[in-house]
Amino acid sequence: MQKSVSIEQPVMDNMQPAKSIMVQSSKDTDFEFTGTVGNIAAANPRMVTRNVDVFYGEKQAIFDVSLDIGTNEVIAMIGPSGCGKSTFIRCLNRMNDTIESCKVSGEIRLDDKSIYRKKQDVVQLRARVGMVFQKPNPFPKSVYDNVAYGVRIHGLASNKMELEEIVVSSLRRAGLWDEVKDRLDAPGTSLSGGQQQRLCIARTIAVNPEVILMDEPCSALDPIATARIEELIDELRENYTIAIVTHSMQQAARVSQRTAYFHLGYLVEVGETSQVFTNPAHKLTEDYITGRFG
Repeated sequence: MQKSVSIEQPVMDNMQPAKSIMVQSSKDTDFEFTGTVGNIAAANPRMVTRNVDVFYGEKQAIFDVSLDIGTNEVIAMIGPSGCGKSTFIRCLNRMNDTIESCKVSGEIRLDDKSIYRKKQDVVQLRARVGMVFQKPNPFPKSVYDNVAYGVRIHGLASNKMELEEIVVSSLRRAGLWDEVKDRLDAPGTSLSGGQQQRLCIARTIAVNPEVILMDEPCSALDPIATARIEELIDELRENYTIAIVTHSMQQAARVSQRTAYFHLGYLVEVGETSQVFTNPAHKLTEDYITGRFG
């Protein structure tokens, strides 16, 4: 049964309004939330979110989050486990629609159009806002057919030659072509973990998305495969907008231009990555980055 999604239309502001809320964690330590620290706006936003709340049944997971995601930038979302960063990123292409108990409210816009408007085709949305998951999930198909799948579904190739050009180009952009060019008929599941994740990235970019969401894409990979994915992220930024959820602060520092710190469902701080990691403005951000909790 399709989940009911509630969307409200608040006023679009550049700065988060001031507020004071006492928040209690599971460890019975309180913190006072007085609004997001830093500038939530991006100079050239691809996606804009305002006053986003997310509920799973009666439990609220995201509280009044407002954040821009800039064109051709990598924004990293960090924070301790259960802080809401993965829940938030799943709102950006309506993956939370697949969860029956989930309700989303607020404003989420792509190229200045609400992604929750009644006429929005969710399949088309997920082509424009692709997602790479924590665990590589190649289809039980050949390497070639994994990449070609979305192209065929969306009718992006008019003939076999054009389809082949898209597949080869996507594998090249994902840095995988040289490793698989002689085994395109092999099952995608026969590749190594790092190769499978790059195959999933190739599958995502084959449909020419505007935004790529990455939910801890390197958590199941070894250091060498992780380094290759990070290099790829930096290369992809030239053509795509990327939002990445990561538990690795070192990774966030390496790959992103802006960083957003989440805590217990609140967006506590957002800013240039260099500033957030070297001179955080909020005590909670500093405590997390310096390892005092998390």
